[in-house]
Amino acid sequence: MDIRNVSLLEGATQAEGTAVIIDVFRAFTTAAVALANGAEKIILVSEVEQALALKANGFGTLCIGEVDGIKPENFDFGNSPHEISDKDFHKVSLIQSTRAGTVGANAATKASRIYVASLVTANATAAAILSENHELVTLVAMGSYGKFRTDEDEQCGLYIRNLLGGRQPDKNSVRNLILVGEESLKYDNPALPHFDPRDRVMALEIDKYNFSMPVTNENGLLTIRKSL
Repeated sequence: MDIRNVSLLEGATQAEGTAVIIDVFRAFTTAAVALANGAEKIILVSEVEQALALKANGFGTLCIGEVDGIKPENFDFGNSPHEISDKDFHKVSLIQSTRAGTVGANAATKASRIYVASLVTANATAAAILSENHELVTLVAMGSYGKFRTDEDEQCGLYIRNLLGGRQPDKNSVRNLILVGEESLKYDNPALPHFDPRDRVMALEIDKYNFSMPVTNENGLLTIRKSL
């Protein structure tokens, strides 16, 4: 298996083979929580306006996401795993728009297969890929705004790479590296209340979920459902 680690929006646009779009803080941690709480599917879109239009036209029930880390006007939830941790999304279809993760998924047009992932689904994602015998895997760490590399996404990419190679990284070491990173420090800043420190705790629950998040094209819309 040829495994390539790339970064940011540029990496997503060039990703080939099976692309794994990684967003730990917080898009694909939030998506995993929503699916674990019963969401039927999540439609991934790049722009807030598109999300609201899809909801207005009955393609989804609720909008979830962020701009600059803050819930957009008329969205139902922000990009916060803790905010939705106690919500029952049984049979609910969500529409998600963020500034990195969902943009990256839509940009990966050269990929033949797409997964979205974070640390909470890392092992399940690696297991799914290994079961399908892919020749080329591109691990895309989306970073901040798809423009700036961040420790949590880079470390998640390396973590999945090691799992694909049959190695088991030390989870505490991964967490500790992320916790000293610049992006992590936002969650300790009282001037940024929209970065809830409880989100960081949830995002670092490595391998919490036993499902992956494959992306399919449904009526022209990128959609994720919980793997069986």
